[in-house]
Amino acid sequence: MRFAIVDDNKLDIENVRDTVKEWGECKGIGTTFFEFDSAEAFLFSYEDVKNYDVLLLDIEMKDMDGVEMAKRIRKVDSDVVIIFITGYSDYILDGYDVGALNYLMKPLDKEKFFRVLDTALTKIESNSKSIILSTSEETIRVQLNSISYIDVDRNYIMVHADKIYRVKRTLASIEEELDERFLRIGRSALINIEKVLRVTKTDVFLNTGEMVPLPRGAYEKVNRAIINMK
Repeated sequence: MRFAIVDDNKLDIENVRDTVKEWGECKGIGTTFFEFDSAEAFLFSYEDVKNYDVLLLDIEMKDMDGVEMAKRIRKVDSDVVIIFITGYSDYILDGYDVGALNYLMKPLDKEKFFRVLDTALTKIESNSKSIILSTSEETIRVQLNSISYIDVDRNYIMVHADKIYRVKRTLASIEEELDERFLRIGRSALINIEKVLRVTKTDVFLNTGEMVPLPRGAYEKVNRAIINMK
């Protein structure tokens, strides 16, 4: 696993690195570290290297803080795991705004940190799941976390991901290949709960900018699924 640690305190960087390394040794997982003493230094490097699994971010740093940095990262990467590590509790809501996995206080509680890293590992493994789709033009492997929703178009299903894939099969057959993040709403659509931004009585709004009509009576079902997913 590839970790980026961003903190303007050298001792804190060393402490975080050593704790993550110990966790990796306990799990039998190799860990690689990239260390930055400012958000600006990380973002400069990020222009060329974007394949991190986990970002461990301090919040209170000179000039740009960790939350602002995370907002910039989220514009281009909705999947990388972000964990905030800070000495103050004033930023918790900001952390959730950028989809942070967790918010840890300094000094670190090792047992809690280990549990959070366990959750990060589970999320990363989930993000790597994929499905094979066969269209009239190609057969392609599509990652589940890239799919926002799937709906029906007569005898075809339309898989909305980085592009729209038109596949001749039933919604029920593809539903069997998906995981718990996908929810059936009515007879003609499946939505990725992790992509839901807002729900009204008539529509589901996704963080991709897409909107899916919500069948009558499905509002409470979607709300419950969102709560259970968190």
